[in-house]
Order: sequence, then C-alpha cells, then structure tokens
Amino acid sequence: MLRCQQSLRQLRSLARPTTTTAIVLRSLFSTDGLITELGRRGLLADHTGSHASLTSFLRTPRVLYCGVDPTAGSLHVGNLLPLLMLLHFQLKGHQAIALLGGATALIGDPSGRDEERPVQAVEQVQDNASKIEKQLIHFFENARIYAQKRFSHSTPSQRPVKLLNNLVWWRDLTLIQFLRSTGKSVRLSSMLSKESVKTRMTASNGISFAEFSYQLLQAHDFWHLYKHHDCRIQVGGSDQWGNIVAGMDVIVRQGSDTQTSEDEKAYGVTTPLLVTASGQKFGKSAGNAIWLDREKTSVFDFYQFFLRTTDADVENYLNIFTLLEPQEVEDIMLAHKSEPEIRSAQRSLAEEVTEMIHGEAGVTQAQAATNLLFDTELANIRAEDAAEALKYDPRYHALEDIQLLGMPLTKLASLSGLTRSRAEAVRLIEAGGLYLNNVTVSGPDRRLQAEDLLEQRMAILRAGKDKHVVLARK
Repeated sequence: MLRCQQSLRQLRSLARPTTTTAIVLRSLFSTDGLITELGRRGLLADHTGSHASLTSFLRTPRVLYCGVDPTAGSLHVGNLLPLLMLLHFQLKGHQAIALLGGATALIGDPSGRDEERPVQAVEQVQDNASKIEKQLIHFFENARIYAQKRFSHSTPSQRPVKLLNNLVWWRDLTLIQFLRSTGKSVRLSSMLSKESVKTRMTASNGISFAEFSYQLLQAHDFWHLYKHHDCRIQVGGSDQWGNIVAGMDVIVRQGSDTQTSEDEKAYGVTTPLLVTASGQKFGKSAGNAIWLDREKTSVFDFYQFFLRTTDADVENYLNIFTLLEPQEVEDIMLAHKSEPEIRSAQRSLAEEVTEMIHGEAGVTQAQAATNLLFDTELANIRAEDAAEALKYDPRYHALEDIQLLGMPLTKLASLSGLTRSRAEAVRLIEAGGLYLNNVTVSGPDRRLQAEDLLEQRMAILRAGKDKHVVLARK
C-alpha cells in the first residue's frame, strides 16, 4: 500500500519588507485581498457563499484541499490551475492539502467525459500515484524557491503542504459503514441533478453505477478531511462544482449538531476550465498533452509550448501561471506591443513557467536547446545544457562514436528519421536543403567528423527550415 501523509519541507520565513517593497508585498500577502487577487489573475471561476463571507472567513488561517486522481503517470499543464490556487492560499499562510485519489482513481470521475473511463489495474493506479506524489513534492518545492526569489523581502509564516492519499481511509471502510454515513446524507434527487450525470444518462452508453457513485466518494473525502484535518475549503476545476457541493451537503448533514458558528462552515472554490482565445482546450500541442514529467514532455518542448502562446492569450497566461505583479505584467505587455515581432511577452511567460516547474536550470537548458535548433550562431551554446533539455525529446539521438563519427550524413539522416531514406537525403542535398550545424551540406559523400561536433558533444542536422535532429555522443 502507498505510504501517505508525507509533507513537504517547511517553507522558511523571510525578513520583513523594506520600505520600497512594502506596498507591493502588502497587496500580495493581504488576507483580505486573496479572493480579489485570484479573480484578478483569472484563477477564480466561482465560490460558494458571498464574496464578503468568504473573505471574512479567510481572515483566520484555514485548511483547504485539492484532489488529484492518478489516472495517468504524470500531471499535465491543465492540472496547474488548482495547484496554483493552492499555492496562492499557502502564500497567504493557509494550510494546503494535496490529496492523491489512490482510491477514487479506481472508479473514475465522470465529470467532463462523454463515455466511461477504462478500468485500470490496481497496480497501475498505485504506480501512477507514486509518480504523481513525487511530482507534487517537486512542484511545491520548486514553487517555494520560485516564490522566495520573487518576494525575497517577506513572506507570511507558511505551513508545509500536506500530501495525503484517500486510499488510507477507503481501504478499511466497509460498504455498510459508507452507506450508513455518507449514503444516508445524500439525496438521490440531488445526485441526479448533477450536470455530469444528466449528460451521461441521456447518452447512448449511459453511466455505470460505479461512476454515478463517484460524487459520493468525493463527498466522503471532503467530510473525512473536514472531520479529521479541520479542512474547511475544497478547491477544484469548475467541472468539479457538483462534487464539491455534494461534499458540503454531507458536511452539513453529518455535522449539523456542531455547525453553530461561522468557523464550522465549509466552502468550495473553483478554477476555470481554461481555453485559448480561439476556443481550443488549453494544455494540448498538436493534440498531445503537455506533461510536467520531463520524460513525457522534454523541458525544451515544455518551454516551446508557452513560447508559442498567441498574442491574444499571453497577458492572460502571465497573470494565471506566474507570480508576477500587475505592474510587471503591464510593463511586459507594453514592451511587447511596441515590438511584437520579438515576442518578449511570450519569452517572459515561457521563462517564468519553466522555472516554476523545472527550476532555473530548466530555463537555462531550454534556452540553450532553443538557440541550438533555431539560431544561426552556435558559437556560444553550451552543448551540455542543450543535451539535458532535449534528453527525452524524439529529435535527440545519443549514439556511440562508432555509430556517429565517419558516418555518411545521408545515412545518419535516414536512421534518425530526418528523411525516409538515404535516397531522399541525397535528393535533399542536391536541392540544397540539408544542413549540418546550419551550413549547407555540399555533397552526398559528406561524412560526420569529430570537428563537426559542438564542444565535442553534438551536431545538428536540419532538413529545410524547421525539421531537426540532434546527433550526440553517448
């Protein structure tokens, strides 16, 4: 079984702000401004209760949680919004809980889906949970460093993020116990009214009893955390609204005898389901998810994903995905609008998000790889940084010297997939369209020599304008 209740290292308290930074930091760390700040950044879709009541509630440090079902072996950029909301709460001094759905992932959430999720083996879910657990620890540790760098003068006293797994309480809970507690607290009419349920019930394949019951499982999680961890707020995407409200209903019914004050209330807060200005779902590149795991999405491709952000979306993303202050975003956009062809706003976005996820080293590596593949001047590129950024990229080929040095470029182009065959590579050379380190290959007999390798490490073969492979020494 998975070991749970691991927590991240305590975030350090820093010095008080200087006079010149006090106004900015007062805005950032003011408890009264949290909900307003989330709304301004575009991180807030909705919340239960009134703005005034929730703002008043948050004047006392609270415990909140966000659940992540390990249905895959990695988080993707679409998962970042609720995690960033947890981060903002934590920066205000609240206690954040990241809940791994080691139990709920065995059933599957029907929210936002047109068909039944495939059933995953228990071992697969546990393996996914183990990987995502490490990613969550990595995310909050990197976010701590990222936030500390930007607000080095002062942060409120922060509590470490708790990492829990709901498998801990579900594995010993019997069906009878569950039905007598949570089952008795939920009305069927309420369950049937949920949008995700109504949509699936009218579909040709319907909805299974297992997925229909998922909202009860999530509701029980909220009740369990409320009862045992003093958790008062659940955070989730806007598609989780029905599940969150179901949890609040259970809390009210189960704890009706004790909820006599404002402090006993529970709240739900949701983030928007982000789409691009053109209406496409955020987080996909050519139909593929952009993963946080560098083995699934290389640091280079992660950086490039944000670098390719459109002008229509970049200001919105700077507010959502970074901790930049409003004036900083305004200054970046002002510079961008004066020279949009330089794409300075997109570069700032790519650097900020890459640093938060992959650290400062990730930014350096991604920039080196970008220069390696797209700049004409290669003299100042650190091959080691570029290799690290491209390590898991399909364009990166690490070969033994015997497979690399002295080999015809036509053969290397074919074996690396740059061309479909050696004959195609020959035709490309004759048309002047094959390049080695940005220099046109003059003839089909050209071979790769040691002196062609940048820093004795790698060389770039390019077909046409933007199709590349990187050939590197192992």
